[in-house]
Formats: sequence, C-alpha cells, structure tokens
Amino acid sequence: MSPRVYRVGRRCVGWLRWSVVLLPMLWIGAGASAAVLTGPIQAVGVAVAGRAGADLPRAVVLCRPDNLAPGDGGASLMLWWGLAGLLIFSLLAVLVVMLLRRQVKDRTRHLQDSEQKLATILDSVGAFIYIKGRDYRYQYANLHTLKLFDKPAGEVVGFGDSNLFDAATAAQLHANDRRVLEDGETLEAVEVNTQLGNGETRVYLSVKLPLRDADGAIHALCGISTDITERRKAEESLQLSATVFESFEGMIVTGPDKRILKANQAYARLTGYTVEELVGQTPRMLQSGRQDAAFYANMDGVLQSTGIWQGELWNRRKDGTEYPAWITITTVRSPGGDITHYVGTQTDISSRKAAEEEIRLLAFYDPLTGLPNRRLMTDRLQHSMQASARSGTGGALLFVDLDNFKDLNDTQGHGLGDQLLRQAADRLAGCVRQCDTVARLGGDEFIVLLEGLSLNTHEAAAQAETVGRTVLQALSQSYELDVMEHHSSCSIGIALYADAEGSVDELLKHGDMAMYQAKGAGRNTLRFFDPRTQADVTARTLLEAGLREALREGQFLLYYQAQISAQHGVLGAEALVRWQHPVRGLVAPAEFIPVAETSGLIVPLGAWILRTACLQLVQWAGAPATAHWTLAVNVSARQFRHSHFVDEVLGVLEETGANPQRLKLELTETVLLDDVEDTIERMEQLRRHGVGFSLDDFGTGYSSLSYLKRLPLDQLKIDQGFVRDLLTDPDDASIARTIVTLARSMDLGVIAEGVETQEQRDMLANLGCDTWQGYLFGRPGPVAALQTMAVPVPGA
Repeated sequence: MSPRVYRVGRRCVGWLRWSVVLLPMLWIGAGASAAVLTGPIQAVGVAVAGRAGADLPRAVVLCRPDNLAPGDGGASLMLWWGLAGLLIFSLLAVLVVMLLRRQVKDRTRHLQDSEQKLATILDSVGAFIYIKGRDYRYQYANLHTLKLFDKPAGEVVGFGDSNLFDAATAAQLHANDRRVLEDGETLEAVEVNTQLGNGETRVYLSVKLPLRDADGAIHALCGISTDITERRKAEESLQLSATVFESFEGMIVTGPDKRILKANQAYARLTGYTVEELVGQTPRMLQSGRQDAAFYANMDGVLQSTGIWQGELWNRRKDGTEYPAWITITTVRSPGGDITHYVGTQTDISSRKAAEEEIRLLAFYDPLTGLPNRRLMTDRLQHSMQASARSGTGGALLFVDLDNFKDLNDTQGHGLGDQLLRQAADRLAGCVRQCDTVARLGGDEFIVLLEGLSLNTHEAAAQAETVGRTVLQALSQSYELDVMEHHSSCSIGIALYADAEGSVDELLKHGDMAMYQAKGAGRNTLRFFDPRTQADVTARTLLEAGLREALREGQFLLYYQAQISAQHGVLGAEALVRWQHPVRGLVAPAEFIPVAETSGLIVPLGAWILRTACLQLVQWAGAPATAHWTLAVNVSARQFRHSHFVDEVLGVLEETGANPQRLKLELTETVLLDDVEDTIERMEQLRRHGVGFSLDDFGTGYSSLSYLKRLPLDQLKIDQGFVRDLLTDPDDASIARTIVTLARSMDLGVIAEGVETQEQRDMLANLGCDTWQGYLFGRPGPVAALQTMAVPVPGA
C-alpha cells in the first residue's frame, strides 16, 4: 500500500466514523417527527430502531396502520424507505470502517516489521552508517558505529563529533558535513579520524549524501564509512615493494624452472638486454664461462640445502663484455614446502673490484714508482730470510738513498723530483735479476733485496758489492728532467743476512746504519754494515738514560741568541737549550735533541724550556730596556702534537704572568706533515691569546703553499743552509729572495739565521731581509751576556 493510499484510507475512516454517529441521530429525529402524525408510526419506528439488522421493508409493511389517511400514504412510505436506506448505508459504513481499520493495523504491523528488518540489515552491514541533523548531531548510528565508539546509543545520538573525536578530526568532519548539509553535495572523501577514547587513528572512505523533505529541503545527511586502514597499509606496502623492486640494482624473479618471470630495469641495464628479451629465458644466458659446471652444481646444492646462495661470479653482457657481479639468490617456498619462485639480485662490482685492486696497490706498492712499498718489501724479506735459512743460501740488503735530493725538490719543485724518483726506480730495476726485489721506502730511499747469494760471507759480500757498484754507476748518470739535465748520485748501505741472525728488524737497522755511514763518508759511495756502529747504538741508549736523569736532576739551562733589527737593534732572542752534564760538561743540542725526539723525552724537556722562557720574559718586562723584547722558543713536532700542548702553554703563561704577545713559538715544516687541520686549530687557539708563531727552517721541508697561506703565522725564518752559501751559490740567493718576496706578499715578517759575516748581512738587507740572527751579532750564551749587548746594530 502506497503512502498516498494510506492517507486516503485514513481520511475515509474518519468520515465513516462521523457517519456512524450522525446517521442514527438523523434516523431518530425522523422517527420523532412521524410520531406526531400518527402513533402507530412511532411505535413502528421505535420497533425498527430497536431491531438493528432486521428486514426493514418487511417490518414496514407489517406495521403499516390501516387508518392512515389516503393522502399520507405516499409520504410515509417514502420516509420509511429513506430510513431503511440510511440504515443500510450505516451498516455498510460500519463494515467499511472495520475493513479499513484492519488494513491500517496490517500496514502499521508491516511498517514495524520493515523497520525491524531495516535496523537488522543496517546493524549487520560491516560499514559504519549514521544520520546527522542540520545541527551536526547524530540522529542515528548503526550497531557497527556504536561498537566503534564503544558507547551505547544514548551517548552517541544527540551528540556531535567533538564528543567522539579529537579536535583536528572534528574540524575535518565538520567541513565535510557542511558541504553536504549546506551545499547539497554528495560527498565521497577519505577521512583520517582519531578517537578520543583510545587515541587510535584510522582511515575511512566515507560517502555522505543529503536527505531531503517532500518539498526538497535538506533536513539531514546520511553517511556510510568504510575502514580502509589496512587496505591503505597494504597499498603502501605494495607501492613500496614495487618501488624497491624497480630501484634495487639488478633484480629478477624466476619460476621453479628458473625461467625469468620478471626483471627490473636495473637488471636490464646491467645485462644489456631488454626486459622483454629476458622474460622467458634463464640466467644461464649470462654465463661467461669463467665458472665451470662444478661451480654451478655447488650453487644448486647450497640453494637446496639452505635456501639462499651468495657469491661472486663473472657474467657476460649482450654485447659480449664481461663484468664481475655479486649475486644473491633466495628460494621462495609455499606453506607446504614446495619451491614457487627464486628471487635473484645482481650487483655490478666492477668499481669495487677496481677499488680493491687500487687499495691493494696502495697497500703494497708505491703509487709514484710502482715498486713494492715497505710493507710488501718487509713481507718478502721475511720469506726470503726463511727460505735462505732452509736452502743454505745467502742474501743481502742494499739501502739506497739519493744524494741531495732535497735540494732538487726545494729549488725545482716536486714535479721534477718525482720524475727523478721514477727514473731512478727504473734504473734500479735494471740493475738486478728477476728474482730480486726493488722497493721504495718513501722519500728518496730505496731498498734492493738480493736473494740466492753465496752462503760464504765473503763471497756474498763480493756479490752484493758488485751489484752496489752497478747501482752507483747507474744512478750517477745524468737525468733528463723536462727541459733540463740533472746530475745526481746515491749512498748505499749493505747488510748481509748472516749479520742479522734471522731478524728482519735487525737486518733493516744494519742496512740503515750502513747507509748513514756512506753518507758520512762523503756520499756517492757504499758501505757495509760495520759492527762498530752497534757501539753508536749503545751510546745512544746510554744518552737516553742520561737525559732522563738530567730532567730529574735539573741539569738543563737556557742560552740566548740575540735577534737584531736594522732599525731597532735588539728585538729579543731565541732560547736554546743546553745540557750541563756533570761529567761531560756542556753537551751540544745536536747530540741529545734527536735522542730526546725519538724517545719522547722532548715533551717534558719542551715543557721545562717553555716555563723557563716565560719566567725570563717576566724578568725582562720589569726593565724598560728589555720590556719590549720577544723570546722565540723552539717547539718540536712531537711536542706540538701532544694532546695537552695548548693547555700547557696557556697554563704556563697564566702561572708565570708572562705577556703572551712577547712569546713566539718556532715551528718547523715537519709539524705540517701529519695533520694540517689540527695544526691550524691549535695555532688559532694560542693566537687568540696573543701568542705569535714563526716558521723555522723555511724552505727545507715539504710544506705546501696552499697550507702555508692558511697558517696563522707572524714570521718566516730563512734557514742558515741558504744563508751559508748566499754569496757563492746563485740558487741559495734565489731561494732567499723568493722567501722574502713570499713573506711580504703574505704580510709576514722575515728573519735570517746563521748570519756570520757582514757581507751576508748586507746581501740579505739588499734582498729585503732586515732582521737577522747569527754569530755576527753574538753566539748563544747566558742571559747576562745578552743584556749587555749594545743597542746599535753592528756594521750599521
């Protein structure tokens, strides 16, 4: 039954209800009127009225009175027929009312059943279904929605989203709902909701549509939301997997028959084939032939037993080129244990192999000459000495050092020096047999390892000497370096296996000692290890012990050598340490400083020198004639690298009260060889407190000008080696001029040491160096001798 029919039926029922009430009243009124005319008629009317449901016409005939007037018979008959008709109509109306009531009752029960069924359906649907009014409050929520909120209907219906979700979610939902309720949109949107109760965030796909009245006005919205959180995660996971598959270098998926089902673009680029060409093929198409059948059989066995294989092999691309690849194959099995797929990854390791080879070369070979380096040479020497002991043969080690190589580097640059080293390496290799080894230790030092010599010491020495003479002659020949011709020589030290008694370190020390003996003998010669040099080693050990005692007993003292300016006279001095030995007297620094360096005693000795110098600065500061003097203190590389050096300097300055601006630390270029960045940082820390720096022996080391310009220096010091032959050697004069020019360009001061003659002083002044230090102005001595010096400059 349609709603329209239902409404019409309801109106009919209402009309019939009124008919049932009004028609009997009309019938009673008509009966009363007839009774006025005749009494029997009233009786009949009452009787008829009392018999509801009797046969009306029959009753009328039987009760008609015989004394009616002839003129009244027609009107009375019509009245009775009218009453009978009304009665019949009333009965029919009652029947219709009863029928309509039954239909309304059935329709109501049907609607209730429909509502129950609809509620059951909505509650059983997996989606969240709800209705919100124009006040954005819930009017209905299905069971699934109530379970989501974990609330009864009474705590949801009539409430808004702010009671159920956090502020951000409520604002998002309100904006979406407004588009439906205000703009009449049918909205489909992804909503990310966070509940207040548990703080859980879920993702929903929501469809919201407006609900309209009969006149089309929107009175509510109906929303249907589906939880797509897991689906979203799955989609993201699939997308990530697809991205990884395409971005991973060289990946394929094969079936159990190892035929390629899928390959990514990286794999295609790596092999040179297209993806279409690869699909349906097996990886065997890439085999280079370098691995035999046993290799691949072992691969299959490992896959079957462990489910994974990793290894390195050589493959061949489509164009025929071969490349090393790192392969990983993983077996994929079903829950039942059957193999369903193989997943393989392939990485081109050509770059890694090249890097490994380069690392190997760097680790065992000299990059400049291509000769074995110290590590490889030491390893070969160890094996050679062991083989010599087993076979009963002899051997020898030649230490070869190029003479005056430093001069070439300093005057002509490292480029020409490198050319000389390469040519010397080639000549050395041409002087020995195939079984011998030529190695470069570093700098201009080489080692020649001679094997298979006579077991007889004298014969082995003669054989080694023959090779040594050949080397001397080969390396003394002129070298063609770019557009210039250069002459050089070498010094060779020879140590026999028999002298070392099987010790590699002992043999190396013997060879080194012999080489220095050759240097001391005037160079361009060779010397065998002399056991007497062992006495020098012993003396060095005793000297180290004496140094330790001297530090404990306070046997050191400072001498001072004046530093002179052409304009201002004495500017200060350089502090030079002396050892007042209780037996030997004054020990020269050249004798004990190297031992202090190698033993590490230079660190405590340097600390003593620094503290003593600062105390002297404090004493000078008290006298007007010396208050402006500065004091230069030499700092060794080992002392400068000490972890607490900066703190020690600052601590001594604070403890003594010395003016840091009067303290000048002299560093050598060897300080730069280890860690330039750390050197700059340490210098900057001290510079911020006023401490100055001078670069000592400039031009004798291997420092780079690119590093030099970054150093916070105040002064360059021309080494006395350049000053000594300044008047006779044009190269030394050129170097001195270059240093002065460089210092001026970098806004640095410059001082020359080792000035012994008036001519040297004048030459330096002409070159632009007007600050000097040397015997011309006074030898190093006690502080009292320095303070008595006259202010005027000698010779000025």
